[in-house]
Amino acid sequence: MKFFIDTANLAQIKEAHELGVLDGVTTNPSLMAKEGISGVENQHKHYVEICNLVQGDVSAEVIATDYEGMIREGKELVALHPNIVVKVPCIADGIRAIKYFSSNGIRTNCTLVFSTGQALLAAKAGATYVSPFVGRLDDVSENGVALVGEIVEMYRYYDYPTQVLAASIRHTRHIIQCVEVGADVATCPLSAIKGLLKHPLTDSGLAQFLADYKKVNG
Repeated sequence: MKFFIDTANLAQIKEAHELGVLDGVTTNPSLMAKEGISGVENQHKHYVEICNLVQGDVSAEVIATDYEGMIREGKELVALHPNIVVKVPCIADGIRAIKYFSSNGIRTNCTLVFSTGQALLAAKAGATYVSPFVGRLDDVSENGVALVGEIVEMYRYYDYPTQVLAASIRHTRHIIQCVEVGADVATCPLSAIKGLLKHPLTDSGLAQFLADYKKVNG
C-alpha cells in the first residue's frame, strides 16, 4: 500500500520523505488555509515547493464547482509540475470534468466520496484515484473502512484501474484497517504514519538490549 501524507506543511512533508516511506501528498483548501497560504499565486508556488520535495503524486484541489471552472483550474494546476494530480469533488460537474481530464491524459483524484455509487461513477469517468473519507463517515456513525472495502471489491470485480485512496485517516488503527481491506493508498497525517512504529515491546526490548550491552561493555 502507498503512503501519502495529507498536509500542506512543508516541514511535515520533508520529515515523512526523509523517513523513506512517502509515496505522495494530498492537499485541499482547508490544509492550505491552515498554513496561512492565501491567493492563487501563492498557492501555486506552494504546490511547486511540495512537488520539489517528493517524487510521487501531489493532489491539488480545484476550488471551482462548475464544469468550466474545474477545467480551467485543472489545466492551470497540471501546468505547474508533472507530479500534479487534479483533485475534483464528486459532484455532477466534477464527474464530467474527470471524464474530460481522463480523455486528455490528465490524472485526477475524485474527492469527497461517501458511497459505492459515487465511486462507481468516478471509476467509469476514468478517475486515477478515488478518495472515500473514512473518518468523516465514522463521525456520523457509519463504517468508513467498510466503504473502502466495498469499493476495492467492486473495482477488482469489474477490473477498473482506478486506485482506492483512503482519506480522512484519523489514527494508526485506520491505516491497519485499510490495509486489511486492500486499499491501494492511505493518505494520513504524519502522526498516524509515525504511530506505526510504536509498540511497547519494541521499547522494552531495546531498553533490555542496551542494558545488557552496558553490563558487558561498561
